[in-house]
Amino acid sequence: MPSYLGAIGTANPVHRIAQPQIAEFMAGALGFGEADTRKLRALYRVSGIEHRYSVLPDYGRANGEYTFFPNTPDLEPFPTVGQRMAVYRREALPLAVEAVRNCLGQVPDVAVGSITHLVTVSCTGMYAPGLDIELVRALGLRPDVRRTCVNFMGCYAAVNAVKLADAFCQADAAARVLIVSVELCTLHFQKSPEEDHLVSNALFGDGAAACLVQAGPLPNEAPSLALQAFHCGLEPDGHDDMAWHINDFGFEMTLSSYVPKLIQRGIGKLTDGLLASLPVQLGDIRHFAIHPGGRKILETIETELGLTRHDNRHAYRVLRDYGNMSSATVLFVLREVLAHATPADHGAPVLSFAFGPGLTMEAMLLQLTVSSEQLAVGAHEQQEATAPELLTAH
Repeated sequence: MPSYLGAIGTANPVHRIAQPQIAEFMAGALGFGEADTRKLRALYRVSGIEHRYSVLPDYGRANGEYTFFPNTPDLEPFPTVGQRMAVYRREALPLAVEAVRNCLGQVPDVAVGSITHLVTVSCTGMYAPGLDIELVRALGLRPDVRRTCVNFMGCYAAVNAVKLADAFCQADAAARVLIVSVELCTLHFQKSPEEDHLVSNALFGDGAAACLVQAGPLPNEAPSLALQAFHCGLEPDGHDDMAWHINDFGFEMTLSSYVPKLIQRGIGKLTDGLLASLPVQLGDIRHFAIHPGGRKILETIETELGLTRHDNRHAYRVLRDYGNMSSATVLFVLREVLAHATPADHGAPVLSFAFGPGLTMEAMLLQLTVSSEQLAVGAHEQQEATAPELLTAH
């Protein structure tokens, strides 16, 4: 029997900053002249991102008004890892709590005391006692809740969290797993003109997502996602093209322009591996939840798998409104899939991908499950809509 994922809650910091504003901050921080600033603006303009969220207001301010970065022409002394982690520790918990409350608010019949497992996910900050223990205290979870931390795995980590939750539910039909992903990517701005850093600075934002996984459908009228299958692929040639290293002045992201080509080479094999033993073919799938690592990655997958931009609309919307929030992002996309599900989508397969260091490629096949109550509502609405046509026809 499948496990079920649903009630996806999300949260973002209060600072919502337009992409052109961030571009101006970056150009100033890097000391760019007119020509380089023009190129940087073009990079931000074609990113597919309109706004991003950050726990730091500085990205939308002018030098002299910064509260985190030094108000010096070159931002020196540049913030250390310790300074960045102090902000992470202050900001991660309230953002995670907001996402969880948004999640649990969708399922009022789920008591906090009924949660048996807690899986926390993050690659942008660590401390101990950590976010997991602080969530137990802040949410009033049972002290014996079984805690697992998925740390430093990058953008695909939420898929591994879902795999863990599925394993817990398969082992214990009474398991109810709360997954919480929180990523504060913008803490790790790197003051470097290297192309990899310019690209990563143009993409990443902050956000948190939480969801429930349990052995049966969630006790509410909202749709959920039955977990059908998982498959992992690895492109070792991309070992140095997508990486995440802890250095003295933050976590440094390597994101080379070769990543879309690596995904292009491996996405077909990944999809075939996922579907090989299933009674589902790619042509049967009309719903997609693809991690929007960047606009070029989405376009590459569309070309290789024969998808349209409409097929990928949920990923583009998340990219436009939030940017890449690392591990939390694919849960934002799955939330869009659930939010737009209709009774006609009951039983429809959903194909999901996420990518990260290694180069790792994760795939999930899920199935939309619409409750009997919602099916009944949908049937009633359809009957009312067709009634005038029947009267006219007679």
